[in-house]
Amino acid sequence: MTSNTEENYLKTIFSLNEAVSNSASTNAIAERLQTKAASVSDMLKKLKEKKLINYKKYKAVTLTELGTNIAISIIRKHRLWEYFLVEKLNFGWDEVHEIAEQLEHIESSKLTNRLDQFLGLPKFDPHGDPIPNKDGEFPHKLDITLDDLPEQESARVLGVKDHTTEFLNYLNNLSISLGTVVKVERKNSFDESLELLYDNKKASVSKIVAQNLYIKTDLH
Repeated sequence: MTSNTEENYLKTIFSLNEAVSNSASTNAIAERLQTKAASVSDMLKKLKEKKLINYKKYKAVTLTELGTNIAISIIRKHRLWEYFLVEKLNFGWDEVHEIAEQLEHIESSKLTNRLDQFLGLPKFDPHGDPIPNKDGEFPHKLDITLDDLPEQESARVLGVKDHTTEFLNYLNNLSISLGTVVKVERKNSFDESLELLYDNKKASVSKIVAQNLYIKTDLH
């Protein structure tokens, strides 16, 4: 039996190591969870006693098989609930993270699997993050960004790298969301900004914005 706090630690360790191998140091975990390094050290000792992590002082933390399974289960629930909140309850994609943080700790695997079926077995959450299936397997990650799209070609927005409220609000103000089909009319050589056409609108976005938008070039 794991507490909500323990589950949050396992999820954080998984996410840090997934982004960069062996990057889940005590300080990195403390920064991600906005807590003190001393508090992290105490929790890591508890998780090690429960055989959920591999932990040696001054070394990066890794998950055991049991710890990995729990972390993936939490991530699966979190991302399914985010999808549900956006697609079925019409929440904005900038609103759902904190609510899903609460819902992800519901224990019932039966509920999770029924939710997955009800939603049509989605592969990505509203931000474009992959949703693991009931066997803990992740779909292939999104890796093509708007910055990769040549001039005069179109693509569909599938996700975002930057999940901050500021970035999502910026996209909302441009009326760009998941599923929006955008065409790159021009790439400016001076600052590498992109001039876009979408939904009978025009907008100019910076290279940084383009690099944070995942796309799908096959529009079928």
